[in-house]
Amino acid sequence: MPMQKTPPAANPDAYVAALDGWQRAQVVKLRKAVRGAAELEEVVKWGHLVYFSDGPVLLIRAEPARVLFGFWRGKRLGAIEPRLKPGGQYELATMELREDTVISPAKASELVREAVALNRSLGNPAVPAKKTAAGKALAKKPAAKKTTTKSKTP
Repeated sequence: MPMQKTPPAANPDAYVAALDGWQRAQVVKLRKAVRGAAELEEVVKWGHLVYFSDGPVLLIRAEPARVLFGFWRGKRLGAIEPRLKPGGQYELATMELREDTVISPAKASELVREAVALNRSLGNPAVPAKKTAAGKALAKKPAAKKTTTKSKTP
């Protein structure tokens, strides 16, 4: 019999309320650090918590054996948290949290603040990079006209 898909939570509070055990404790702790670190829009998207500021910033996803704490620009955050592992689209990197994994609220907050700052300076990570000024200038320059010469045949 195929596994039935659970409908996504109606809102972030419902997402957390549906969890139990160590996953719930871990998500509650992360969520508190995230929400205290920066002004973010918090939604349930793709079946888990996603936070936005100038585009997607981070996610918190509870799974049966782990909780993922991921950042769209996470590859740039490795100096702050070396446990972030790259993968997926964009510059995504995630930290896999298990029942015995510890991440301090201060470290989580630092990651969030830096991720928000990166989006502020670099733009939405889910949108392709804009053309450079030089590329825009080339795009505006009209193409050279082709000239054809008729040869006179005797």
